Amino acid sequence: MIGMFCRRHHGGEALCDECRELSSYAEDKTRRCRFGAEKPACSDCPVHCYQPAMREKIRAVMRYAGPRMIWSHPILALRHLLDRKP
Repeated sequence: MIGMFCRRHHGGEALCDECRELSSYAEDKTRRCRFGAEKPACSDCPVHCYQPAMREKIRAVMRYAGPRMIWSHPILALRHLLDRKP
């Protein structure tokens, strides 16, 4: 999703420095999540571990890339929707 956002907003095929930092930050937070394999979607999580500035950046990415996922990665989009169901 960060790649889709970066290509559209920052141009180029590779991630820019800002998006690379966001991607690294998100991967680190996911890897360290205290819920492990039972991790809920971040928007449904009772623990907000992202710093406020990074949370806003990832929200912008999700707002842009989320609706477009169905066209570029339909299986991943479907899995994401199914993971959010209670």
